[in-house]
Amino acid sequence: MLTLRAVEALANADVLIAEPDVLDVVRTHTRAGITVWDTATAAQPEARTGTDPAAGPGTADAGETGAPQPAVLNGSPVDGASKTAGVPALRDAANLVMAAARGGKRVVRAVVGDPGLDTTAADEMLVCAAGGVPFEVVPGIATAVGVPAYAGVPLRDAQGTDVRFVDARTAPERCWTEVGASDGTVVVSATLETVAAAAGELVAAGRKPDTPLTVTIAGTTTRQRTWTATLGTIAQTLKQAKVLPSPDGARPVIAVVGERSAAAQREQLSWFESKPLFGWKVLVPRTKEQAASLSDQLRSYGAVPHEVPTIAVEPPRTPQQMERAVKGLVTGRYEWIAFTSVNAVKAVREKFEEYGLDARAFAGIKVAAVGEQTAKALVAFGVKPDLVPSGEQSAAGLLEDWPPYDPVFDPIDRVFLPRADIATETLVAGLVELGWEVDDVTAYRTVRASPPPAETREAIKGGGFDAVLFTSSSTVRNLVGIAGKPHNVTVIACIGPATAKTAQEHGLRVDVMSPEPSVHRLAEALAEFGTGRREAAMEAGDPVTRPSERRPGSRRRRTTP
Repeated sequence: MLTLRAVEALANADVLIAEPDVLDVVRTHTRAGITVWDTATAAQPEARTGTDPAAGPGTADAGETGAPQPAVLNGSPVDGASKTAGVPALRDAANLVMAAARGGKRVVRAVVGDPGLDTTAADEMLVCAAGGVPFEVVPGIATAVGVPAYAGVPLRDAQGTDVRFVDARTAPERCWTEVGASDGTVVVSATLETVAAAAGELVAAGRKPDTPLTVTIAGTTTRQRTWTATLGTIAQTLKQAKVLPSPDGARPVIAVVGERSAAAQREQLSWFESKPLFGWKVLVPRTKEQAASLSDQLRSYGAVPHEVPTIAVEPPRTPQQMERAVKGLVTGRYEWIAFTSVNAVKAVREKFEEYGLDARAFAGIKVAAVGEQTAKALVAFGVKPDLVPSGEQSAAGLLEDWPPYDPVFDPIDRVFLPRADIATETLVAGLVELGWEVDDVTAYRTVRASPPPAETREAIKGGGFDAVLFTSSSTVRNLVGIAGKPHNVTVIACIGPATAKTAQEHGLRVDVMSPEPSVHRLAEALAEFGTGRREAAMEAGDPVTRPSERRPGSRRRRTTP
């Protein structure tokens, strides 16, 4: 969890010094060229690369406040973060901060949770103060507060119950005695293998063995898991769940003791772990640019999207035809321009920028767009489409709404169609039949992307992914070509009949079909499938599992229309 102020500080930083558990999440908010240190390894600093020429390492104006300014920030564990959880911070992290600050750099020191509760942050602040380096403390979300919120366990109610926070690693006997004698909520920071002992301490201090208890591991991430029990049964609950004994025994957990953690109440308040695709690892085989919004939507359903580019977009081999067409837009050669993809918009926009043109060059020209994403790309360019298919978002759907050429109302009979080199001729033939002349121009080439890393290929073929979204026939062919066929347990979701047919031709069983050719409706359809699957498991009294957790051959066929 990051505050807005933390994001602002990260965006202005020249140097990032972070705990391994928070490194991956905080670095996404930094700019290109920043130097990054991982406190667990004290490895050589790495520079975060980027394409923004204005975001170099020396662009932060540390001199505005008269001196370099390190900031002590907050964070929390996230998906994909370093697996070195529990490794203490590098002892000379303060020296790293001081060296960078004295070198004229603006430094961000990121710690887990809230700096005020970090055991070493205060010492590092004192070093900065003694060295005359000004600093700012950015409050964060304490793990003991954030994790219960994500587990669906409120800490207080209208009666104003007391809340006590206990660190089981350092709590003295007096602390256990006090919280044991209280009837308030107790939030205990422990590990998976010590939480039962902490429960025993509370019972020994006076708490009733039947007091409700929840234990949450990997809180606020899509690896989060929560067990509901009582102080007297938690050891048996963890044993029956087969989580102990295990190598994960040293992993930190947050336990909440009190009536607000009762099972019946949590069933109604568990908003995070009950998301339709919670914890699902979903493969998104798209180009990087096209995958972003789809991945964001999948995250809102609790999924962990994994983007694997299957198509690379490159300029045409002979750019002259495209150059002539763009110049024709300016000189009044065309009545219409039709965009059938986001890549077509991008290709024309790049050519405009090359010539010093902007959206004003479209003045007097009618613009058509196929698909919501294409239309959004045009709006972002400053162009509002005049025609978007009212029905099917495809070339055929566009032709259904396209007006025939009328020499009385149309002063020019020519259409500019920038498209991919492998596009079909459906739209060209249909426009010609309606009386239009078409300049069918290759604006970009689509080529098969390079194979993903070996680890990803093995996960695809070995059932490591819970679902894969196919958004075109080419993504099916290219993914199978560069990475292999997805495993039988993986849920296959297709954007339309043509894509589904291609998937079936490659030996894949299609489980989910989008009700219309839209990537967002496809994601919705997968979420509905996940909800139905979850409800069926709960109705049958079975544990809710992900597809990748099921044995091959045990999966039932199911298709969402």
